[in-house]
Amino acid sequence: MAQRHVPYQGPGHRPMTTAHLAQTMTLLEMNNNELAEKIQRELANNPALEVREDFRCPTCGKRQINQVCPSCSIPPSMDQYSPIVFVSTRRSNSFNGSGAHSEEKDSFEDFSAESEDLPLFVLNQIRTELEPDERLIAATILTSLDDYGLCPTPSIEMAVFHHVPLSKIEHVRSLIQKCDPLGVASQSSQDALIIQAKSLQEAGQEMPPSTIEALEEGFYELSHKNHRALAKLVGISINDAKNIIQFISENLNPFPAHSHWGTQWNQTDDLPVRYQDPDVIISYLKKDDDPQLMVEVLWPIYGNLKLNPVFRKVISGSDEEKAEKLNAEYQKANLLIKCLNQRNHTLVQLMQKLAKEQRDYILKGDKYMKPMTRASIAEDLNVHESTISRAVSSKSVQLPSGKIVPISQFFDRSLHIRTIIKELISDEGKPLSDTKITKLLKERGFDIARRTVAKYRSMEGILPAHLRKNNKSDL
Repeated sequence: MAQRHVPYQGPGHRPMTTAHLAQTMTLLEMNNNELAEKIQRELANNPALEVREDFRCPTCGKRQINQVCPSCSIPPSMDQYSPIVFVSTRRSNSFNGSGAHSEEKDSFEDFSAESEDLPLFVLNQIRTELEPDERLIAATILTSLDDYGLCPTPSIEMAVFHHVPLSKIEHVRSLIQKCDPLGVASQSSQDALIIQAKSLQEAGQEMPPSTIEALEEGFYELSHKNHRALAKLVGISINDAKNIIQFISENLNPFPAHSHWGTQWNQTDDLPVRYQDPDVIISYLKKDDDPQLMVEVLWPIYGNLKLNPVFRKVISGSDEEKAEKLNAEYQKANLLIKCLNQRNHTLVQLMQKLAKEQRDYILKGDKYMKPMTRASIAEDLNVHESTISRAVSSKSVQLPSGKIVPISQFFDRSLHIRTIIKELISDEGKPLSDTKITKLLKERGFDIARRTVAKYRSMEGILPAHLRKNNKSDL
């Protein structure tokens, strides 16, 4: 949907932009399941619409062979790096990597994103360390977490509620605070930072002198970055105070939930989605050792939408008032078909670009993801960035491996780095600290901060080095 200037044509000649564009944008944002429901509702409510099950291509209208268009599925060139992208009516999601159909239904359980919230993630880390009477206390603390991963409820209140000594509540809270993300369930950001600093100190992390003392006694001065006041309060030089503030800003996080889950945690609109029915299927045609990708943008219904020719005759034979109402339904049906065609065209353009740019990721895996943005794709396709966002929204793609991922993952600019971090940790002998991982990444050409490494590690659900060390010693 290229954005172009349409000149004003005067009253009665207004270009078809508002209704067409608005409906196209709405349809573009829908995934296949939502679109199928939309089409079924329109078929039920508008007699001007009909569906013909004649196995014709939704794009060019040619008769299909084995549910594949013989025209649109032809490679655009002999270049195997140019993917074949077309709208397909294939309803089966089961196939092998070469693009051939499989007789058996594949299970995608292993590839679906697991949905695990922060309280459960933390509870699983300490489950074996809790006594039977401590499990309910842990559940109370974890279900009281706010959006920042803090639990401001005073321990004394929990002790009264559970009729247990205060020391019991403090013990369970302490166990939780040492989980990943460090400092979770602390009563305040100050407590969370102190827990993180002490853990780093125990793990042998170098830090400026008096860092913990500054957190305990000068938190207000720290939060306002008042070097002079902090130096005077703690009894250190102004330069040391600056080093402490810099260290804390680069290595510690006052909001534990954000450290693990990013800024999106606990927002219902951004909860992880489990994808089962893809909107796009990517397979490949084997050409020696350099396959050509075949991308099928799935059409959500069995057949093609058409205007009912009988309905047009009814309009011509009706009186003026009735004909006007029937014609409105006819135009509505015609607009829907045009908008659906425009939606398909936009998705084909998008997948053509993504399949070409992310070819290595599609064929070789996460480590080969190329960083890219929606804005850059929008510029290449000459559309608005919001158009790309709508096209990507809530849709998934099935890769040649059978793995189903959200299309938005093609724009994940940290995936390749997170994959390398996982490889480094899986191959480690002695647990690697985040600082050491940062150095190893820099040797590979990735210049990122230690705090970013800690965030990426947490996003992958990997414990910090001192906890991995403890786990290995227990085995």
